[in-house]
Amino acid sequence: MKMNRESWWLSSLLLGMASTQAVAQQPVARLELIPPSPVTNKIVLDIRGALENNADSERQYAISLYLDRESPDTLLDAENVKVPAHGNTGIYCRHSTEQWAGRHRIILLATSASVRVRAERELEVMASSIRSTRTVDGAWVGIAHWSDEEGRYWNSTIRKLTEDDWREQIRGMHSLGMDTVVIQESFRNQEYYGRNNISSTGYKGLAYYPSDLFPGRAQVAAHDALEAILSEADRLNMNVFLGVGMYAWFDFSAASLDWHKKVAAELWRRYGHHPSFYGWYVSEETYGSLIPDEGEQAKERYRQEVIHFFAEFQAFCRQLAPEKPIMLAPNAHGMLKSQDVWPLVLKHLDIVCPFAFHRMPEGDITGEQSAEIWQSMCDKAGAHLWMDMEAFLFQENALVPRPIGGLLQDLQRFPNFEKILCYQYPGIFNSPQTKVQPGGPPTVVLYRDYLRYRQEIDRSNQNKTN
Repeated sequence: MKMNRESWWLSSLLLGMASTQAVAQQPVARLELIPPSPVTNKIVLDIRGALENNADSERQYAISLYLDRESPDTLLDAENVKVPAHGNTGIYCRHSTEQWAGRHRIILLATSASVRVRAERELEVMASSIRSTRTVDGAWVGIAHWSDEEGRYWNSTIRKLTEDDWREQIRGMHSLGMDTVVIQESFRNQEYYGRNNISSTGYKGLAYYPSDLFPGRAQVAAHDALEAILSEADRLNMNVFLGVGMYAWFDFSAASLDWHKKVAAELWRRYGHHPSFYGWYVSEETYGSLIPDEGEQAKERYRQEVIHFFAEFQAFCRQLAPEKPIMLAPNAHGMLKSQDVWPLVLKHLDIVCPFAFHRMPEGDITGEQSAEIWQSMCDKAGAHLWMDMEAFLFQENALVPRPIGGLLQDLQRFPNFEKILCYQYPGIFNSPQTKVQPGGPPTVVLYRDYLRYRQEIDRSNQNKTN
């Protein structure tokens, strides 16, 4: 029987809808490496996979992790899992890189009776006598700096950056090998722990992206700088931490935890599709001593709040995306007062990235001693220790580029950090090709000086490979 035009159209539509629905219900596999490539052969690599079930019913899968090829000889880990409808599950594996010098692929394969999905990550492992790559592997990016005094020489320019300008900043980072981006914060709110009334008056912070949670928007030119950064990072195969903050500096109260969960969920809804979305950065920071500004009388309450915050926030974020790490950047100082408490926090914190090792206060331990304590605590808790290197100096309370000698000195002094990030790229570094250069000529000088060093390191590594 001949099919008339209307019947043919309806049949085609139904077939198309069925095909679209089948594609929509396909599981999604994701994979992250902590730390991301490149790494040395002196670390333990944290391999994290996730499988998202988009179907309307529970599904069972076999999930496997492989090195380089899908073979029983290269199997790293395997699990049989049940994934709830519209839910996800993770697979976690740690492996020494000692025997892995060279270029590799980590492969995640998930199979069921009718489905086969995979995800891959490239991995470059450099032969080394130390953990560090002796390079600055990434940098913070502030959509605007929290202090106009500190950002005196460049903050007004950064506020005027368009989406295209932000893409150019990301390209500048990539050209230096700074392929891990930490977005400082997604909201601006200059409040402090113990001195705010947010829980009673409501949150008044200003978003750097089109948030549906809160109406306030920060006074910057870019409509959605986060989208511009992530889309450019996708293209360049970079990694981006989204800053969940600012609720209030140093604030890990119950109200802050609730706020962070809401913001993380919205950020995941808006930006979770980006391959470059690497993890979560909690913007609030804290002192290495884990003692708040109120002093000793508030110490125990505050420490319990911090422990509870990360236990709850990690569990929440793993429901959203089991493979994405959470990072915090505390001050490196005051460790002798808190080394029995941090391991309880680090159990629920994937990466800790302390800063200011090179400028320990008088009477404190040395930067090297502090780094050793941090590493011991991370080893005990199974967390990762990275360093937040300061790429700036204070000039009359304003941040200016630190001379290259200071950066190189830190890279030599602290060889045990598996990743080194710096604060920050915008206003401190600028490629000569960048049309808008926040901070002006001194930032180009630091860019060129570090580029020369980076090229020397790359040549040295290439010679070792050959």
